Amino acid sequence: MFKGILIDKTEHGYTAGVRDIDDAALPDGNVTVRVAYSTLNYKDALAITGQSPVVRKFPMVPGIDLAGTVESSDHADYKTGDTVVLNGWGVGETHWGGLAQRARLNGDWLVPLPEAFTPAQAMAIGTAGYTAMLCVLALERHGITPDKGEVLVTGASGGVGSVAVAVLSKLGYRVVAVTGRPQEADYLSQLGAAQVLDRTAFNAPGKALAKERWAGAVDTVGSHTLANICASTQYRGVVTACGLAGGMDLPASVAPFILRGVTLAGIDSVMCPRPDRLQAWARLATDLDLGKLTLITHQISLAEAIPTAQKLLDGQVRGRVVVDVNA
Repeated sequence: MFKGILIDKTEHGYTAGVRDIDDAALPDGNVTVRVAYSTLNYKDALAITGQSPVVRKFPMVPGIDLAGTVESSDHADYKTGDTVVLNGWGVGETHWGGLAQRARLNGDWLVPLPEAFTPAQAMAIGTAGYTAMLCVLALERHGITPDKGEVLVTGASGGVGSVAVAVLSKLGYRVVAVTGRPQEADYLSQLGAAQVLDRTAFNAPGKALAKERWAGAVDTVGSHTLANICASTQYRGVVTACGLAGGMDLPASVAPFILRGVTLAGIDSVMCPRPDRLQAWARLATDLDLGKLTLITHQISLAEAIPTAQKLLDGQVRGRVVVDVNA
C-alpha cells in the first residue's frame, strides 16, 4: 500500500482526497518509481478542483511532475536505484501521476536526474521551469540575443514566469516582468527583472499594431495579453506562447506577422521529444542560479496539495510549489 491523491467521478460527484492505494492498482508500465517529490502546477490544480476537464480517466492520481528512485525496471535504460525525473506525457491526465508515493510508468517518458540537482530541486524546477527553458531555447534558436533588446515575461510571479525571469536575467537579457500582483515587485527584482509592469496594461483589447518594444517574450497568459504582446514586438522579434491563464482565445491581427515579420512560437512541454527535454535539463543545470530556487519555491505535504490547489487557481500562490509526497 502507498498514499496518494486519488480523484474520482461517480454519480455522487467529483472527489479528490488522500487515499491508501494498493500496489496492485498501479497502471501498466515497465518502470516502477518510488516518488520522493512532486509539484503542484496549474494543470494539477485544475485536475484536483475539477474546474476543467483535465482528467480523462477515473480514478486518477494527479501530478504531471515527479522525481524519485527506480524500484524495479524492465526498461533497458534504467535499473534499480537510478534517480529519475518525469514531466508531462499525459501523466496525471490519462495515466496515474506523481502526487503519490509510488508510480508505474513507461520508461521512455523518464529523464535521468541531472547531477546538478537533488530530487527536491528538480521539482522546484519541474514542468514550469523546464517549460521556461524551452521558451528560452526557442528565443535563442530564432536569433534573439541580449543585444537585440528587452524580453517580456508575463505571469512573471507564477512558476513558468519566475524561472524564465531568473534564467533570462542570468543570460544577460534585460527582462521586463508583467504581473497582476504589484506586491511581488521586490520578489521579481530579486529574480533579475529590470522593470515590473502591471498586467492591466496588457489584458484589454488593444491595437492591431502598437509601438515596437519587445525583442522577445515569454507569454503564459494568452488571449488579449498575447495579442497585445505581438502587436508591440519589434521587427523580426519572437514571442513564445506556453500558457492560457487568461484564456484560450487569441483576438489578434495578422499585422504583426506580415508587416513586422514577428514569429509566434508555440511551446509544448507535454509531448516534447526526448532530445529537447535532455537539452532543456542540461541548460537548466548551467543557466539557472540554484540560489534563486529558494526564492521561487515553497514546500508542502501531500495533504496540503488539495487546499493549495484552489489558492493557486485564485492567484494566491507565488512561484513553485514542491510537494513532499512522504510528509
